[in-house]
Amino acid sequence: MKPPREPSSEPELDRFVHEPARLNLLTNFFVVEGADATWLMQQTGLTWGNLASHLAKLEDAGYVEVRKSFRGRKPNTAYSITETGRAALLGYREHMLHAFAALDA
Repeated sequence: MKPPREPSSEPELDRFVHEPARLNLLTNFFVVEGADATWLMQQTGLTWGNLASHLAKLEDAGYVEVRKSFRGRKPNTAYSITETGRAALLGYREHMLHAFAALDA
């Protein structure tokens, strides 16, 4: 029988980032300067409705920035990760690395 685990000093898992669609979006944003909805739909496989919903939640949390502009006469909306979003994703990564390392202990 294993001894009881000591309470962890690590922060709780960020369930907001842990949600699969948002994690997928944040990891895509991590490697590009910016992206539009069409590219994000192709990369993630999300429908427009799901994509819009998750992007709005990420924007409300301050994890994603939205920039609206025009390309010629056509409106264009671009999204990019913020420093807060980058820190949240890196914190999530650290939490998961510690969690998996604990499996080897």
